[in-house]
Amino acid sequence: MAVIVKYVVVADGKEDMIFSTRQEAEAHDKMLAIAERLHTFLHATELNLSEDTLEALTLFMAQHREHIGTILKGGKLKTPAGSTPPAVLPQDKRPALAASEPKSSKASPSAPPTKPKAAA
Repeated sequence: MAVIVKYVVVADGKEDMIFSTRQEAEAHDKMLAIAERLHTFLHATELNLSEDTLEALTLFMAQHREHIGTILKGGKLKTPAGSTPPAVLPQDKRPALAASEPKSSKASPSAPPTKPKAAA
């Protein structure tokens, strides 16, 4: 018999994510708290953003808060903007987003072509 310790982050009464370390769970919980404060701040402005867009934007900003802080302080980022991973949406928003994305059967243009191996 094995004992496995899991740390569960609960947001709005629902399980959001499960982590294997307390440090990861606390970091995710902190990110969600920042996103919630950003949501409250942006919702109070006169911006016309849909609720889904506002939620995605606040999660993105919370996930990239170090980079955004650097930019707001007048600094420049060392990494290109295209190399950052996309924002992670809560589980209840993922299926709707995946259904709206176009699907492509073509191979990625950035993938190197495979060469057949010579027979020995």
